[in-house]
Amino acid sequence: MKKKPIAYPYIPNSVPAVKAQMLKEVSARDIMELYKEIPEKLKFKGRMNLPEPILDEYSIRRHVEELLDKNANTTDYNSFLGAGCADHYVPAVCDEINGRGEFLTAYVGDSYADHGKWQALFEYASLMAELLDMDILSCPLYDGMAAAATALRMASRAVGRKKVLVAGNINPDTLSVIRNYLKGIGEPQVAIELVKFDKKSGLLNLADLKAKMTPGIAAVLIENPNYFGLIETQAQQIGKIAKQAGAAYVVSTDPISLGVVAPPAHYGATIACGDLHSLGMHQACGNGQAGFVATFDDMRYVAEFKDLMFGLTETRVEGEYGFGEVLYDRTSYGSREKGKEFTGTSTGLWAITAGVYLSLMGPKGMEEIGQVIMQKLQYAGKLIAQIPGVKVVHAGPSFKEFVLNFDNTGKTVKKINKALLKYKIFGGKDISTEFPEYGQSALYCVTEKKTKGDIDKLVAALKAVTK
Repeated sequence: MKKKPIAYPYIPNSVPAVKAQMLKEVSARDIMELYKEIPEKLKFKGRMNLPEPILDEYSIRRHVEELLDKNANTTDYNSFLGAGCADHYVPAVCDEINGRGEFLTAYVGDSYADHGKWQALFEYASLMAELLDMDILSCPLYDGMAAAATALRMASRAVGRKKVLVAGNINPDTLSVIRNYLKGIGEPQVAIELVKFDKKSGLLNLADLKAKMTPGIAAVLIENPNYFGLIETQAQQIGKIAKQAGAAYVVSTDPISLGVVAPPAHYGATIACGDLHSLGMHQACGNGQAGFVATFDDMRYVAEFKDLMFGLTETRVEGEYGFGEVLYDRTSYGSREKGKEFTGTSTGLWAITAGVYLSLMGPKGMEEIGQVIMQKLQYAGKLIAQIPGVKVVHAGPSFKEFVLNFDNTGKTVKKINKALLKYKIFGGKDISTEFPEYGQSALYCVTEKKTKGDIDKLVAALKAVTK
């Protein structure tokens, strides 16, 4: 017996009468005619093993919530995970503004048709430029990893060279994205070489940098703070070495650190990049990330931005200004296949969120939150270092993250993290395979959300599970 057609409330135009009218408009007898170009051998003729549809809103919501409740999350658990996506506090006003219909639903839109959104993006760029002490920002990229990769391609085009040096203490996930992006398809590839770092200090090896700084290098990329949470105290020297060889100096940074750590512009960076995640975004299963790229007002680099850029321009009325797109032809929107790079979907909603966060915090607020994070990190490190068998690996100044070694406990990071779950704690990220030279070590993260009580509970749990 043939089943009666179902109108799914969450699938547009699924009402049988509407579907029939749509098929009539395109002169098709049934839906399968729309797929006639697909070879028969590729079509699945059986019945898919799918559950029966849920047709009312309440039951769908309850079903999804039951599925989500199976996950352990950073609301119910005390999380010390970081490595690019940490448990930061999101002020209520961030959600209030980015949830407004005119922002939440305003996908792309041109400056002449969407003035409110473009003004918000202009304000974001202005606030970020002030934080970074640079002049130019474009629309945000997919995430900080994509931003680092794009920054290197920008530098390669601007300098006219096809090789870059990347700090060996970089986030391995970022390095993976960079390798993939710089390899490219159908365009000149950019070669990558890693610069060694000192195991004891966790900082870049300047001697190795100088040895690899040949005339063909387009750029040097470092993270500051780096993957281990260390502040690169040699940052200014690294910039001088790069620039003396005619290379660009690219620095990836965590913007929430810039209230207490000097911005890359102050120690010679040509391009600054990073992820906006720490500026008012929730952790969301791979979402809540957005990359930024910034430079000085140097047309050699400004012309290499691949993404849309927004600015002020004069109007027909004297003394009046409007918002407009800047150097539109350099983008793939304006030049199609001749564009600098392909530009996909922008994470504009998160730019607006970051703008709200920065305007709420102000310079003093950014300074205070940076100090709070550093103080809590030092408190955690001091107590954890007293646990028998546990060692804080690096002694230098750190921000938000630090590495703990568990070799002398006789237990692996994997076993320790599993044991911590019984205390409703997410332990640090296991870096024993990423950086085997550090043995059984984990990267722990302390944000402004961690209270003294949270840290004390972690210390007590570590003492118990490492015995």
